[in-house]
This record gives sequence, C-alpha cells and structure tokens, in this order.
Amino acid sequence: MSRLSAPILRFRRPFLKPSGLKQRGAIRTDLLRYVLIAALVGCCAAAFAYVAGWLSPARLGPDKIVDALEAHDGKHPGFRRAHAKGLCFSGYFDSNGQGGALSKASAFESGRYPVIGRFSTGGGIPQAPDGRVVFHAVGLSFSLPHGEIWRAALDDVPIFVVATPQAFYDFQKATAPDPATGKPDAARVVAYLDKHPETRAFNQWLKDNPLPSSFANGTYYSINAFRFTDAAGAQHFVRWSLVPEAEAGALDKSTLGTLDKNFLFDEVIGRIQQGPQRWHLLLTVAEPGDTVDNATVQWPAERRSVDAGTLVIDHADLEDDGACRDITFDPLILPDGIGPSDDPLLSARSAAYSSSLTRRSGEPVQPSALAQAHAAGEKRQ
Repeated sequence: MSRLSAPILRFRRPFLKPSGLKQRGAIRTDLLRYVLIAALVGCCAAAFAYVAGWLSPARLGPDKIVDALEAHDGKHPGFRRAHAKGLCFSGYFDSNGQGGALSKASAFESGRYPVIGRFSTGGGIPQAPDGRVVFHAVGLSFSLPHGEIWRAALDDVPIFVVATPQAFYDFQKATAPDPATGKPDAARVVAYLDKHPETRAFNQWLKDNPLPSSFANGTYYSINAFRFTDAAGAQHFVRWSLVPEAEAGALDKSTLGTLDKNFLFDEVIGRIQQGPQRWHLLLTVAEPGDTVDNATVQWPAERRSVDAGTLVIDHADLEDDGACRDITFDPLILPDGIGPSDDPLLSARSAAYSSSLTRRSGEPVQPSALAQAHAAGEKRQ
C-alpha cells in the first residue's frame, strides 16, 4: 500500500546584509513555494485516503469487504477469504499472434509464455465439499516478454452475481448464516433479492444451466470488460473466455451430495497426469451500445471473437507447496495494451485480494483439504 506524506522542510535563516532585500524577497518566495507544495501533497494524501475509505468509517473499503466474507463463511486462518479451496497448476500459453489485431500487448505476440494458475470452487470454506451448485473458477498468471505479468481471474458463468462493490457487500451481509440457526435469515435474503434482480438472474442461471463434470471441460469467462489498445492507438472493449478442447460433460445435480468430497480436484489431477489439457483463449469484442461497465449484463452471442491462442496445462500441484499459493490473481495486473474498463468491480476485487493476502500471510500455514485427504489416504494404504 503506497503512503503519501508531505516533505519535511528545514530552512536555515541566512545572514542578510541591510542591502540584501532582494535576497530576502527571493527566500520568502521560495518559502511560500515550498509551503504550497507541502499543502498540495497533503491534500493529495487526504484525497487518496478518503477514496480508499480510511477517513470515513461508513465508506466501503477492501477491509470491510473482507470482513464481510469472513462473517459469511467463518474465519479460516491461512486461507484465501474467497475461493478458499484450490489446486495449483502450471503450463504455457501458445499465442498465435491473432490477438495483435486488437491489442499491442506482448501476450499476443506469437510465442510461448509460461503460465502459473489455480483451479478453485466458489466460497470461503476450505473444507467445503465439491458436490455443490457453485461456480468453478480459474486464476492465471502469464509471464510475458519484457518482464511483464498478466493476471486474470475467470469463472465458469458468463455473468456475475452483483454489479457493484456495495451490492457485493450487502449480498454477503444478507446471506450470512444466523448464529442461532446456522442458516441465512429468509426475510433478509428476500428483501435483498427484491432490490437486486441481477442476483436473482445469476441464481436462475446456475439453476438452469448444467454444472461441468470437470474443471477441464468448463468454459471460463473474464466477466468484466477490459479496454484493449492496438498498435495504431485504436481502442476496443473486450471480454475474454477460455473454451475447452475436452469433451463436454455435466453433473447430475440431484446426486451431488453422494459424490466424494474432493471429486472435482481429484478428477482434474488424474486428467492432467494422463495428458495436457487445452483451452482456446477467445477475445470477444463489444459493439457500440454494449454495456462495458456492468458484469451482470451479457453481450449478444453474435459478437465477433478472435482466437488468440491456446492455454495448455500439463502439471498440477497441491496448493500447500505449489507455485500459485501466494499469487493474488489481481485483475488489474495487466500488460501494456490492456487496461481496465470503468467497471467498479475491478478496483474492488484488486483491493480485496490484496487485503486477503495481507491477512493470510500473517497467519499460520494450514494444510489444505486436498493435502489432508491425500495424507489420510496414504496412511490407510
């Protein structure tokens, strides 16, 4: 977190001869200039602090969002506050160069670039069973030419549950379990949904659409829009998605409770051990009039898409000692040529991820659910 502070100024009173009035005037001018600079820096610091929510307890900031996540799913030291259950992987991105038509970003120069990533399920409970009606997610960190890094976080649903950080905070509060019953208060949930039809639409999407049977055969979406700048300086609003080469498959929602607690993660580990898994990176371009600052609004299906290359995953690691463990998949870590849209969720996600990392970095390291299960299996053998 950057810290702004006014410069410390020290002045030594010079020895002035009676005839040195011009010198005295110049010194007073310099003094006034320094005071104005200090005041300006101080005002900037105050403005920054206000925007960050540090000067007003009522103002929503990243710590309040993370507090709400902890209140919703409980505090689990050492784990991410969202997407707590995960698996690390590594591989590479084969860029075919076609993305260069939309962006000058180095990621779209023809070549092969290393990737570290993470599969996860939604929610903040690291021991949660995989057999739930919940979205699956993937985080990616591309190592690009010229020392650049590109981070991305994608879900296997094309829309998000809310449109603003405040709505996300209110959603967590409304759906948090009542300590007396262990369940959310129904009246409070209904009151929230009545004010947020976009959340009802998200829940309906989860109900109506199949759950992928594997992390490997799901399509993942950036959800938020981003601003691409091409080599000529023209700008394009883009959402990206990962479309799998693996054959589609769906889970039977009526039997989710009968499945092994870690079946999704165990299944994808087995797949990767049998051979690399592949997705195509599609860049979908907005047209004039499309909504680019609201992650709850889909674009029409006929929008133009560019296949920019292939993501290949060829290795998986438990998160306990995997390379993804301390990576935040911050959507604002972007290479030159890709910038954020005006979607307010982007800055909120970035700040909340940082707050979550700060908290868990200062907590004792805990074994993951997968590590515990694997260790128990080895003992039984």
